[in-house]
Amino acid sequence: MNDYLVRGMTMDGFVKVAAIRSTELVRRGAEIQKTTPNATAAFGRALTAASIMGNMQKVENGSMTLQIRGGGPIGTITVVSDAIGNVRGCVTEPNVPLVEKYPGKLDVGATVGRDGTITVIRDLQMKEPYIGSTELVSGEIGDDITAYFVQSEQVPTACALGVLINRDRTVKVAGGYLIQLLPGAPEEIVDKLEQGIQRAGAVTPMLDQGMTPEDILGQVCGDLGVVFLDTVEVSYKCYCSRNRVEQALISLGRAELTEIMEEGKDFPVECQFCDAVYRFTTEDVKELLKKI
Repeated sequence: MNDYLVRGMTMDGFVKVAAIRSTELVRRGAEIQKTTPNATAAFGRALTAASIMGNMQKVENGSMTLQIRGGGPIGTITVVSDAIGNVRGCVTEPNVPLVEKYPGKLDVGATVGRDGTITVIRDLQMKEPYIGSTELVSGEIGDDITAYFVQSEQVPTACALGVLINRDRTVKVAGGYLIQLLPGAPEEIVDKLEQGIQRAGAVTPMLDQGMTPEDILGQVCGDLGVVFLDTVEVSYKCYCSRNRVEQALISLGRAELTEIMEEGKDFPVECQFCDAVYRFTTEDVKELLKKI
């Protein structure tokens, strides 16, 4: 089954909702980054959140970068989403030791760390990107996304994310939801949502039971009802190309390119976001020097 994301609103028009099945894109990201289970869970949650947040952007060619630095063993998590919700990303240290809260429950907060920041960079195709940053509250990522929207963008939000890992270290299921109150929402709506969130519980058991994004939003929103406005397929997608790599090499400058050329060896460049490797021969580097 392909991953997909749904967006909608409650029937009263006071709550904006989105949910995603992200199993395949998290699997692909973990495969590329070669993450161990704790790193997979943390990276997968970030990929899931970024897909929803990127899809929320109203600029067709815009992008959204989510960066999490918590001081934990995974280092920095960087994820980029396009305006559809296709994502790519990387982590500083994919080989994180196993840490559990209790048997069978990975401790994502300990992997990410709690002493740091979550930063959101929105490229809205304007002169300068919008950058917002807040301190981490738990390192669990879902809580941190919730706090970010409340503190940086003043939008009451609830975000829940989940990645379930098999015993063989592969990804069994992944997904999540994000709910935001619109201005003027009455207190009774807030109460019903809080009750719905508690009733629904954690995301991973719902996903493991085979519930779809629509099912999950229906469970959380309860008798508020949901009108679904859009459904889009999303995937792990990198936009790297040889031409982009050439431009990056040219930006190194004449001196460094000359040094690379004089070594007389093939020069491989590996994309940090995917498993593509672009090889440049001495002749290729000579041609790049001519373009400077």
